[in-house]
Amino acid sequence: MGKWTNWSWVLIAALPFAAQAQPDLTSLDRDMVGPRSQVLVLGTVHLSGMPPGFNPAALDGVLDRLAAFRPDIITIEDESGEECDLAARHPAKYGPDYCAPTDAAMKATGLDVPAALTEVDKTLKAWPAQPTPAQRRRLAASFLAANDHASAYVQWLQLPVAERRAGDSLNDALVETLVRIAKRNDESYQLAARLAARLGLPRVHATDNHTGDRIDVPDIKAFVKSIEGAWAAGGAALKEREKHSKTLSQAADLLPLYRYLNTPEGLQIYAEANVSAAMRAKSAEGYPQIWAAGWEIRNLRMVANIRETFRERRGARVLSIVGVSHKPWFDDWLGQLQGVDVVDVAGVLK
Repeated sequence: MGKWTNWSWVLIAALPFAAQAQPDLTSLDRDMVGPRSQVLVLGTVHLSGMPPGFNPAALDGVLDRLAAFRPDIITIEDESGEECDLAARHPAKYGPDYCAPTDAAMKATGLDVPAALTEVDKTLKAWPAQPTPAQRRRLAASFLAANDHASAYVQWLQLPVAERRAGDSLNDALVETLVRIAKRNDESYQLAARLAARLGLPRVHATDNHTGDRIDVPDIKAFVKSIEGAWAAGGAALKEREKHSKTLSQAADLLPLYRYLNTPEGLQIYAEANVSAAMRAKSAEGYPQIWAAGWEIRNLRMVANIRETFRERRGARVLSIVGVSHKPWFDDWLGQLQGVDVVDVAGVLK
């Protein structure tokens, strides 16, 4: 009997991953000193796809609920100036048109992207409680030079209407850029920037990341066809949900749409349509599974970018506005961070 028992231990030792329990990292902050940070992830449709005649006033009910959450930090699904500068320096890897050019802003301010980022950081560290219009115009111009259009629009919105003019490095070309931004259907402007201005915040934070998007495969057309086939095979439930979302998006009040987008059952459908279908799809090259790995890379880097916005601010209240398909990953991974609580969006939108 003892002989067989010894052999049993040998077999168990040969299967360490099956036999050994993993460390529990979820309770390391149980004795944390100081306030915990609160993170609210709002899943959104991309407003660029809204029906003709879309009126941003339809978002007022959503903005009222988000304002009541009182975020200190707002993050958006957009590339940062740092990432844009990195891509510009490596066009062979990222492409020559990774981000919009900043030539007009550089001409107006004399700042390239790295210098503009330094200028913004320096300015915000000494930002007064009651900035003058000149200070706001200069900061808006610096944000544009740093490839941060949403934050520039935050400053523009906080200017008195009579002060929304050229001056202090904000020349006529840059003013025209901001006027065009005001008319764009984009959640970074119509939700995030409007809310930041309403709350008196100086900026929003771009946290998207596409540096892991360059898929190294021999046949990109076959890769795309394989992914599209996987989504088509597993997308029936998502199509029904998107059909109802489209109906709700035509209403004069979009609060019901946002409540619908952010339900747990809906988020499960988005997660399964994106990844489960890809993981089940058969492909000799494994293309759908390669896409799923890239999707995880992007979300991991985005979550890390969000974390960086409040690394030095214990107890911060953070609102992350992101395409709804990202929200399941954000909620899960942000919820694993130390000293961080994920806020139930349904309670906020009630």
